[in-house]
Amino acid sequence: MSAQTYVSELFSLDGRAAVVTGGSSGIGRAIAGALARAGARVVVVARRETELKDTVEELTADGCRAAWVSADLGTGEGVRGAAEGAVAAFGEPDILVNCAGINLRPPMSDLGEDVWDTTMAVNLKAPFLLGQRFGPGMAERGYGRIIHVSSQQAHRAFVSSGAYGVSKGGLESLARSQAEAWSPYGVTVNTLVPGFVLTPLNARLQSDPEKVAALAARTMVGRNGLAEDFAGAAVFLAGRSSAYVTGQSVFVDGGFSVH
Repeated sequence: MSAQTYVSELFSLDGRAAVVTGGSSGIGRAIAGALARAGARVVVVARRETELKDTVEELTADGCRAAWVSADLGTGEGVRGAAEGAVAAFGEPDILVNCAGINLRPPMSDLGEDVWDTTMAVNLKAPFLLGQRFGPGMAERGYGRIIHVSSQQAHRAFVSSGAYGVSKGGLESLARSQAEAWSPYGVTVNTLVPGFVLTPLNARLQSDPEKVAALAARTMVGRNGLAEDFAGAAVFLAGRSSAYVTGQSVFVDGGFSVH
């Protein structure tokens, strides 16, 4: 067996169907691209049609199979519509990546119910509902991969973690609960934990160069994260080689969390 064949068999996603929420920008877009280039049929779910179309056009130009669904994941109706649109494109998914998120972080004393409820709906309830929709089917078929994208705020509070940190802490707990339920049937559930990554979601923080430099200095590799840093980890967790990895929080943070 050639090295190329061995690596391909270990990590190929040929024949798999994937749904990636938040897949039109930042980390989600990088993950969608990685899964598609590894062979999966990928449905990208997000709100803005222009970014969705750009993402899918880029992937199809590379010879990938990709489709998009525009949806507001802040409502149950929007989540259900997204799920059905994804199934209509490529069938029931083998892989679900929950990357869609909102990052509203007012000072704790100013945190109102509206921000709390909106944050929980998108960051925590939508991944739960999508898991309920797709997880049992994955278990029935004997193969599934659910990947959540969390945050350092799930583990430590800084720069006004507020409701955002709570939602991400809940997301990692959700992963463990889903893993407990479905891993006996071939479905692994894990979380990717970024450090500070230069994406549109962090645009507000990036406007302060001193803060950006200070965050880079907290890593061991000496730089902040890039969206493409998540490609390899996502392909690994989406494929057969990660069959014995479940319920885990995998830190992709340049050593930020241990420095």
